[in-house]
Amino acid sequence: MTSNHRIILEKILEQNRTEIAPSLEADRYFDIFTSEQILKDYDLSYNEILSGIVDGGGDGGIDSFYVFVNGELLQEDNNFSSLRKNIKIDIFLIQSKLSPKFKETALDKFITATEELFDLSKKMDELKCVYNEPLLDAVDRFRVTFQDLASKFPELRLSYYYASTGDEIHPNVKRKVARIESAAKQHFSEAIFSFDFLGAKDLLTLARKSPTTTYELRLSEIPISSTGDIAFVCLVSLSDFYDFITDQNGKLIRPIFEANVRDYQGKTEVNEQIQQSLQHQETEDFWWLNNGVTILCTRATQGGKTITIENPEIVNGLQTSTEIYTYFSNCNTKEEERNMLVRVIVPRAQESRDRVIRATNSQTTIPRASLRATDRIHRDIEEYLKAFGFYYDRRKNYYKNEGKPIDRIVSIPQMAQAVMAIVLKKPDMARARPSSLIKRDDDYKKIFNTKYPIEVYRSCVEILKRAVTFLNSHDEAPSSSDRNNLKFYVAMAATQIALSNSEPTPDQIASLAGKGIDEEVMIEAYWLVDRAYTYFGRSDQVAKGTDLVANINNRLSDEYPKQKTRRRRTRPMIRTR
Repeated sequence: MTSNHRIILEKILEQNRTEIAPSLEADRYFDIFTSEQILKDYDLSYNEILSGIVDGGGDGGIDSFYVFVNGELLQEDNNFSSLRKNIKIDIFLIQSKLSPKFKETALDKFITATEELFDLSKKMDELKCVYNEPLLDAVDRFRVTFQDLASKFPELRLSYYYASTGDEIHPNVKRKVARIESAAKQHFSEAIFSFDFLGAKDLLTLARKSPTTTYELRLSEIPISSTGDIAFVCLVSLSDFYDFITDQNGKLIRPIFEANVRDYQGKTEVNEQIQQSLQHQETEDFWWLNNGVTILCTRATQGGKTITIENPEIVNGLQTSTEIYTYFSNCNTKEEERNMLVRVIVPRAQESRDRVIRATNSQTTIPRASLRATDRIHRDIEEYLKAFGFYYDRRKNYYKNEGKPIDRIVSIPQMAQAVMAIVLKKPDMARARPSSLIKRDDDYKKIFNTKYPIEVYRSCVEILKRAVTFLNSHDEAPSSSDRNNLKFYVAMAATQIALSNSEPTPDQIASLAGKGIDEEVMIEAYWLVDRAYTYFGRSDQVAKGTDLVANINNRLSDEYPKQKTRRRRTRPMIRTR
């Protein structure tokens, strides 16, 4: 008999899929849904969730694989060299099946995959005949990161999940968890291991769990409040602030730092001084020696020595907050009685919020690119694209939380990749630096250039999405890894072929907005790119290197000289669905 939990879950899944991902198969959406619920506390974007899904042939029974280092998602271009101690690496291995039963074979696959993938003595090349490339790439990133940080003795946590729409778990299935743990401990004896079965009831419970949006900040003294606007200047004990920025398990609540314009800078002179002043108490109170933090929120109400804060965003003070977190996590703080300065502000408008972020981060020299989300150009792009059904997510997960369709949400990094590939003709850089592309000020200025016509951003988004759709539509489709490597190159080539110009200007690219690129052009672009990609060896390294892009640009220049009439040659046809 089908349980009510399963019936309700299936209805929710179908309704959600119809609203936000109608083009996805039910199994694929279940992968997204399951990962989203399990990793809800990490507040991942859809793009980040999709980056960890490795489902498909050769997945070793692992549908999703995520690694976090100190709460930050491990991606291709992360750099954790600044971390010195108290490093925590969390691995999530998720198997999600739209099945009413938990099966033994699923755990058997977990056992085999754990024995092989976590054996550092096994070369990745030896496993290529068994596991798919997305999974091997994810595991390889973990291996490299773990070994780079090994001398700092990171704490490793392995969290396994098996999700299905069933509820009952047979004892024969449960007993195999011990074998998975044994396989994991064989390679990482000090690792913290956990395994959870998630049935329909469990998934419903997770789905109903809403992220915490309201927090209480206890104060040392009655705050000073401004006249007219809602703003408070407060003294807060260090221990109470530590409680404010951590959850019940003692983990840093990362989403409240999303608006902060700078990443944690690690072992810098300033941070070492903050940590030294924390660990060595002098006659001065801590707030005498530190600028404190600024919190923006949508609502703040005071009741005695407590402020209730709705949707807090720590927009200045990430370095201080992280050092306080480290101090309380590692030192004896039972006698700690010092205070820190906290400003709580409720901005009247988005523009006011952006000005506060800029002003509170102007005391020290930082790259302009670090303030990117507050620039006027991003508000302009957001407002412009919305008229055409695209949602520019300059405030991370704003439109995800609004329930907008997955394929209509465009993040700042995604936009940067599209412009880098199409306008700047550097698909290799777009592929190699997915999350750090605009950290350099020079790159940022070239990508988000106020001299470009605003239409160029719509055009780049549409062309890249067209390339992705085209690559996904082949009957003889390349692998998911190849599609990921080819999409930026195909988008660039298709643009130049459509314009019959190997050196198109931003104005010319902007002229393609809303017009689309026909199938014939996409086929020609794919044929040109794939041929070169095959010649150089069809790999991630090829897509990230300079030889491939140089070859393609030379061929496009030969076939489509600037402002010349387009010449066509007979191409082998490519079947598409």
